[in-house]
Amino acid sequence: MNANRIHVCNGDADGLCAAIQWRLHIGAPSALVTGMKREIDLLERVDGAAGDEVDVFDISLERNREALRRLLRRGVRIRWFDHHRVPEIPIDPLLATEIDCASDVCTSLIVDRVVAARFRTWALVGAYGDNLAATADRLARESAIGEAARARLQGIGVAINYNAYGASPGDAHIAPAALYEVLARYRDPLEMAAREAVIDEIEAIRRSDLERAAASVPHRQTASVDVRILPDAPWSRRVLGTFANQLANADPQRAHAVLRWNAGAYVASVRAPLSAPAGAHDLCRRFGGGGRERAAGVDALPAHELERFTEALASMRWGSTNA
Repeated sequence: MNANRIHVCNGDADGLCAAIQWRLHIGAPSALVTGMKREIDLLERVDGAAGDEVDVFDISLERNREALRRLLRRGVRIRWFDHHRVPEIPIDPLLATEIDCASDVCTSLIVDRVVAARFRTWALVGAYGDNLAATADRLARESAIGEAARARLQGIGVAINYNAYGASPGDAHIAPAALYEVLARYRDPLEMAAREAVIDEIEAIRRSDLERAAASVPHRQTASVDVRILPDAPWSRRVLGTFANQLANADPQRAHAVLRWNAGAYVASVRAPLSAPAGAHDLCRRFGGGGRERAAGVDALPAHELERFTEALASMRWGSTNA
């Protein structure tokens, strides 16, 4: 893909809402590269040239390091907004970064900070979708947004986020790129939800999928952890991360892991206890995954590692980083 300005973002609520804020801020259209939530290596899809500008939202710099270097060598100017842990940020005059890995921050809130809260409602949608309800509620109150509007913004964020889960666009109600085009028509997400049926359609699917997941029997459940294993099906591919969030919100003292079988290995979605929201990235990194302090995952956990994984989850010192 070639364009003068390209936005690259995760297809979940945080990524899409961060990109929308920036598009409104710069006041100009841009080409879009996005995908499902677990499609992280998105910068590989960008074929930039000298003079192009690439804005990146809510994808790991570490997972895209080689593609980043390639584009910088070509003379592409890149601005990177993210909240995923990165061991080392490259130093280059063409690269500007806004990276904050605090557990109560998401990419939409980073952009909100940079643009001086000009599009606060979109930032709140991203934060609610990223399961940062307490932070979003506080910012909404600071912006004099009433309770009913807050609840609607939360519902929009949850629905947008849910749509990004799945193994492929075929698992989604609407491909994230197509959803972005609907969302980006509006400066106000509340107006968007009032005029477009897509949010309510996604929410109906989400509720149905969660009812199926809630019927699952814990693989392991103790005072400190709850581990669920779901079958491989379109509904479980969609519900994995959302179900992990639901469990975490309902039981904030426990760590949670929701897994499903996929092509000879498990996909795992992990949540640190909300009472001690740090350590998920470090746990998942031991098993070839990664993510953020409070929410992380593993894309391919071998079957023979399942019990070691659950033991590590049970013995984790949550609330701190673990080498």
